[in-house]
Amino acid sequence: MAKYMFRTSYTQSGLKGLIAEGGTGRREALRQTVESAGGTLEGFYYAFGDDDLLLIADLPDEQAALTLSLNIAAAGALTVSVTVLIDPETVDEAVAKGVSYRPPGA
Repeated sequence: MAKYMFRTSYTQSGLKGLIAEGGTGRREALRQTVESAGGTLEGFYYAFGDDDLLLIADLPDEQAALTLSLNIAAAGALTVSVTVLIDPETVDEAVAKGVSYRPPGA
């Protein structure tokens, strides 16, 4: 499974729902949502700043991440941005492979 970070911000209707259900209620609802896509919720954090809520989920593939993102955003309570999280071992594997690349103008 791959890890994905969902950076979200509440809309006005989403904030009303948060106030009605509370933070732990929303965590449980989103845990169920992630599990319905075949994943597990690894992290759930509220934040100050540009993002209101950060979710870290283990998901089977990009399609599962896209399905979650589209369905959550379509509901209208949250805006969603997804980032694929890459572990250091994967970076090591990528660095070891290398590619042939010519910079512009070289």
